[in-house]
Amino acid sequence: MNVADLLADGFGRVRGTVHSAVEGLTAEQLRARPDEEANSIAWLVWHLTRVQDDHVADVAGTEQVWTGQDWLARLGLPFPAGDTGYGHRPEDVAAVRVDKPDLLTGYYDAVHEQTLRFVEGLDGQSLDRIVDEAWDPPVSLGVRLISVLDDDIQHAGQAMYVRGLLERQSS
Repeated sequence: MNVADLLADGFGRVRGTVHSAVEGLTAEQLRARPDEEANSIAWLVWHLTRVQDDHVADVAGTEQVWTGQDWLARLGLPFPAGDTGYGHRPEDVAAVRVDKPDLLTGYYDAVHEQTLRFVEGLDGQSLDRIVDEAWDPPVSLGVRLISVLDDDIQHAGQAMYVRGLLERQSS
């Protein structure tokens, strides 16, 4: 297995978890929160997708799917175009109101496709390229992609956990 295949497999697993967490839910279930301080499935999936979109577009030198394919308008969330969810307060989480699961999975799938197009050409040497010198040590492409993948996996798992809580409450 080469680097590109490994990364594609990792991001593919996130895609599967995102779809499992979201599909078949109502608008009410998408925005449900275990308590007032917790994140909803809609916020978790939107946030993980925004981070992936933002970070991969940056290292790939491409426009974000969020603005380039107008998902900003399609989802109609009350945040500036550059917002990825970092630092959101509970009231910001509550503002992520998505009526249809396919809007969330549609945005994720578009970001996933852009991510796959980028990673398919990578090899081991390309992962050593420094992409962010604001850190000590500077961040390489490999470290940035693993960071995105780790963040995605954690948030997708949290979304599945919230879905499990919702399913237990309704049974």
